[in-house]
Amino acid sequence: MHRLLREDPDVHQALIDRFGPDVVGNDGADRAAIAQRVFNDPNELEWLERLLHPKVVAEHVAWREEVSEGPNPPVLTVTEIPLLYETGGEVRFDAVVVITAPPEVRAARRGVPDDRERRLLPEEEKIRRADYAYVNDGTLDELDAFVADIVARLSA
Repeated sequence: MHRLLREDPDVHQALIDRFGPDVVGNDGADRAAIAQRVFNDPNELEWLERLLHPKVVAEHVAWREEVSEGPNPPVLTVTEIPLLYETGGEVRFDAVVVITAPPEVRAARRGVPDDRERRLLPEEEKIRRADYAYVNDGTLDELDAFVADIVARLSA
C-alpha cells in the first residue's frame, strides 16, 4: 500500500481530486496529511480503502503468480496483512497465522496514541479464526521459535 501511495499516478490523481493538491508531493502521497483526513472520518476512510484495497490485492496476486511460476518457486510465501479479516482477505490464503500482543504492549510498541484499533476486529476473534496464533508478549527468541515451528509445519 505504501508503494501505491508513493508511486501510483492513478492513486495520486484520485487523492488530489478528493483532498486537493497538497496531499501529493514530489515523493508521492503525504501519508500524514491523508491520515489526518481519513482516520477521524469513517466515510473518507471507506473511500480510501475502496481506492487502495483492490490495487493491493491485485499486486499481491501478481506477486504470488510471479514467484510461483519462477524457476525455483518457494515452498511457502508469507504476506503481512493488517486488515486481513476486516477485508475478507483470508479466503485468498491456505493458512492464516495471527501474531498479536496484549493491548498495553501494542500501545507501548507504537509509541504514539492511535485509535485505529477501535474499528478493527477484536484480537480474540482474529485468534479464533486463525489456523495458528501466537500472543507476542515474550522474548524475541520465543517469537522466533514459534515462527520457525509454523514455517516447518507449513513447508512440510
